[in-house]
Amino acid sequence: MRNTEEKDTGWGIMKRRPSSRIELLAPAGDLHRCRTAIRFGADAVYIGGQSYSLRSRASNFTNEDIAEACAFAKTYGARIHVTLNIIPHDEDFEGLIGYLQFLQEAGVTAVICASAAIMRLAKEYAPKLEVHCSTQMSITNAEAAAFLKEALDIDRVVLARECTMDDVRKIAENCPVQTEAFIHGGMCVNYSGRCTLSNRMTLRDANRGGCAQSCRWAYHLYDGNSEISSDPLFTMGSKDLCAAEYTADLIRAGVSSLKIEGRMKSEFYVASIVSAYRHLIDDLYANDCKLSEEAFRRHRQEIMRAENRETFAGFYPHRAGAESLIFHQTSNIDVNHDFLGVVRGYDPEAHTMTVECRNAFDRNEKLEVLAAGEENRVFTAEWIRNEEGELIERSSHPMAMVVLPAPFAVSEEDIIRRAYDH
Repeated sequence: MRNTEEKDTGWGIMKRRPSSRIELLAPAGDLHRCRTAIRFGADAVYIGGQSYSLRSRASNFTNEDIAEACAFAKTYGARIHVTLNIIPHDEDFEGLIGYLQFLQEAGVTAVICASAAIMRLAKEYAPKLEVHCSTQMSITNAEAAAFLKEALDIDRVVLARECTMDDVRKIAENCPVQTEAFIHGGMCVNYSGRCTLSNRMTLRDANRGGCAQSCRWAYHLYDGNSEISSDPLFTMGSKDLCAAEYTADLIRAGVSSLKIEGRMKSEFYVASIVSAYRHLIDDLYANDCKLSEEAFRRHRQEIMRAENRETFAGFYPHRAGAESLIFHQTSNIDVNHDFLGVVRGYDPEAHTMTVECRNAFDRNEKLEVLAAGEENRVFTAEWIRNEEGELIERSSHPMAMVVLPAPFAVSEEDIIRRAYDH
């Protein structure tokens, strides 16, 4: 799926990494999700180690996991980026140099940093690592990128999520280093994620990996002594970003990498969202960045299969205002129950598949196979057999093994999900 040729699309050769198309950069919270992201089409995956990362509640990677992730990525021609994006205090530097040297030796491509001190140490002690400037540094202009290039020799800037599309175009055109822009995932209610609500309310430092997501709590609001909140209570978290309609614009602008947020997300989310954007990007390149309304509708529908929360286009169309926030308490009414299972075995002679279940489904229900590098395929569960070989009407036990008919070949680790009419 990864065609590495440069292509003249009518705007001249696109400005990006030598001999590659725009990079699709996916999140992973553990080794299994890292493998999933790569298998389903990510050109690169960003992960966090057990220190120096802003997602301390993710499973995160041991050093052995990082080395294994790099080896797996290499077989697919993919890359591993590691987050070192805490805002460090003096005690946080203990062991950092040795860790940077380990990452270099393990085959990591880049480190993502929010501290000039960590950037400098990376360049000095692990010079083979690319240094990427985190979105937390709020890069909203090319001059800032040029300064960081001159002062610290950085290799890429992850643009602030507050950039409009016009900002992105101007920065990419004049930037002395690669640019990376967010395309999908969670947004922070505070500027570039530099929030202190969690520190104030829970003593958990959001900028050292401990964010309690206080913006998404439910609050009672008072005007003096009178409560003005009602049912539901007030919350102020941001809607999630879905900027699929700006993918072609970001490609044309010469952005080097499109970033999906979500290191806390599930295996199903990672597989679904990476596969959906992989197909969208490939379709855009195959059609000179011009898709019909119907073709784009199908891609967006596929992207939204992975979502649970309300979305908006971020700051790309304009400066986001009150419409970008969720001023109401969220519920689990729209929780996604489409993830039905994972293929654990396939018998080509019996035309059956063994599936490890996640959510409930019924006999005669239409199911869909999400497979790496392939179009989605639909079949009907005309029968279901449980682990005792008995025919059952409904599979309703998470992690149970069931056998289903397989009218076409499937592979281990393929995703089974609920099918919908398109």
